[in-house]
Amino acid sequence: MSIDPLQQEVVGVKGIGKQKADDLLGMGIRTVKDLFQYFPYRYEDYGVKKITEVSHGDKVTIEGKIYSDPLLKRLPNKKNIVSVRVVVDQFVITATWFNRAFLKNQLKAGRPILLTGKWDKYRLQITVSESEFLDRAVSTKKGNLLPFYTIPTNMNQQGFRKIMMQSLQQFGLAIEEYLPQDIIDQYKLYTLREAYQAIHFPKNTQDGKLARRRLVYDELLFYQISLQLFKKMNRENWEGIERNIDLQQLIPLIKTLPFELTQSQKRVLKEILHDMSQSYAMNRLLQGDVGSGKTVVAAITLYANFLTGYQGALMVPTEILAEQHLDSLKEILTPFGVEIGLLTGKLTEKQRHQMLGQLQMGMIDVIVGTHALIQEDVQFHKLGLVITDEQHRFGVEQRALLRKKGDEKTPDVLYMTATPIPRTLAITAFGDMDVSTIDEYPAGRKKIETYWVKPDTFPRVLDFMEKQINQGRQAYVICPLIEESDKLDVQNAIDIHAALIQHFPQYQIGLMHGRLHPKEKDEIMLGFSMNQIQVLVSTTVVEVGVNVPNATLMVIYDAERFGLAQLHQLRGRVGRGSEQSYCILLADPKSETGKERMKVMIETNDGFEIARRDLELRGPGDFFGVKQSGVPNFKLADLIEDYRTLEVARKDAEQLIQNEDLWKQEKWSRLKKEIELLGLFQKKTVDS
Repeated sequence: MSIDPLQQEVVGVKGIGKQKADDLLGMGIRTVKDLFQYFPYRYEDYGVKKITEVSHGDKVTIEGKIYSDPLLKRLPNKKNIVSVRVVVDQFVITATWFNRAFLKNQLKAGRPILLTGKWDKYRLQITVSESEFLDRAVSTKKGNLLPFYTIPTNMNQQGFRKIMMQSLQQFGLAIEEYLPQDIIDQYKLYTLREAYQAIHFPKNTQDGKLARRRLVYDELLFYQISLQLFKKMNRENWEGIERNIDLQQLIPLIKTLPFELTQSQKRVLKEILHDMSQSYAMNRLLQGDVGSGKTVVAAITLYANFLTGYQGALMVPTEILAEQHLDSLKEILTPFGVEIGLLTGKLTEKQRHQMLGQLQMGMIDVIVGTHALIQEDVQFHKLGLVITDEQHRFGVEQRALLRKKGDEKTPDVLYMTATPIPRTLAITAFGDMDVSTIDEYPAGRKKIETYWVKPDTFPRVLDFMEKQINQGRQAYVICPLIEESDKLDVQNAIDIHAALIQHFPQYQIGLMHGRLHPKEKDEIMLGFSMNQIQVLVSTTVVEVGVNVPNATLMVIYDAERFGLAQLHQLRGRVGRGSEQSYCILLADPKSETGKERMKVMIETNDGFEIARRDLELRGPGDFFGVKQSGVPNFKLADLIEDYRTLEVARKDAEQLIQNEDLWKQEKWSRLKKEIELLGLFQKKTVDS
């Protein structure tokens, strides 16, 4: 079997010895192919311009002849300036170098010279950053768009470019195309050889753009193929519960709901119930904004599971959220004979033992709980459905443990999140799941009125808060830090709590933060939900899921310290009842990004629009937090800029993986070989 020349080690490139090869290995470059895929991070344009075309302050490359002898001016601290007159087009200009005294003997009248630097239109002067004499050899810069690479200090850009140029000359003809010609023609793509040549040494800006377009498509296609293969492998390995769901049996329950389901809720229910009817195990993400009605969808799904003779489990991140879900599900499901249990760390040993026994014997149809559900001694009689709420709060292993509680067949799994995820991230970070989206609110839901005010208006905010409380309502006051910090000038929750007690002696003011014992937190939240506490001062521990319909005012201190998604989640704690709700952002942002966040919050209540703007402001890695993002670090692709290419790559990858006959066609054989080389067929997980 012949060895692919691109898989040769870089010592095969002329001019690369063992030391240079070791340096390249330190940069992650072992083979010729690695070298080709070490892309520039920027380009410098050395296209020669006419002075009349250049604006004041522009960086420019011009060509001329030295007209005068140079002047050398010595400055304090061993600094100096060299200047000379140069004829460029019909103008005589001044060229100035800083700290380049050695040039004095080389700047001879009559020598042709290439100058790159900042142009001063009014003084007819260029401050030179780079220069090259044109009477020496062929210019390496003139008229070129030169690449700049991330390289260690013991290398220079010119030397690395030379290596890249030599490798392309030596191995360029060995670059084999793996995409079928009709795909290249259909998408008007560069060939792989053209793309590698032009990404490193573009003839012009357009040439570089077309090279990047091809290589971005390849990068996203291979990533999407790995996701789709992972999805296919899971479907084949997880034998699901194929059930016959009678939709007519769900109608009596749906009719008892105090509101009509939205079109979005009906659509996602159809998608979920379709999955539950298949032979493969469901692996679906349900995303919807705060208050969009995911809990009702979960309840109907649990009921459908119950009707087919299986138990259901709902896992949530906190005990108080578990209790709220228990109350909601009991209200909807108990009238239809569904037995619902609660399993949290709060139960006594006797209560826990009794609950586990009922669960194992099948006397409990739906169990709601925290991570207590995944402990080893929790056994089900016949588990058919697992729902994980706020799934990003659990690790991958924790989520997988609950799935394994099924018998021989894998239970269906539905993940729910109230953190809206832009489509580009959803199909990248969660590409191995099917995604359902609730993108409308129930009818009659009032928009939360949001205001951005400066911190010095806090007394007026307190007056407004007093009016709300006098009407029987309640308020949250959110602070970013628990204690004083030298680094951040941030009011802490403890100080604000003390100030509010002094200001409102007639009201009960609660304080909640992450350092309290879970029992203390639960007692405070219970007091707030029963209106025994009128104002709750808290850190962001109230961000997820807490439901207090009587709370109509959210005040967020130092709002510029929070990300957009977090601000939106906090705002979603109010607006859950029939009364008009308000969110007040106390902020004095100094950065443009901080100001932009405040403007976005005022402009829209739409979580998906906020998520899109948040992605633009923060970038994909920061959107989730880099460590658990599941978003790969692409070499070239940008999920915001290249979202159209991502959609096309996903569609193509899906078609390839779902239609095995395609792989048997000759035109796909080289792509199949490339995928095998990348090891995608062997991957056990998306990131392995």
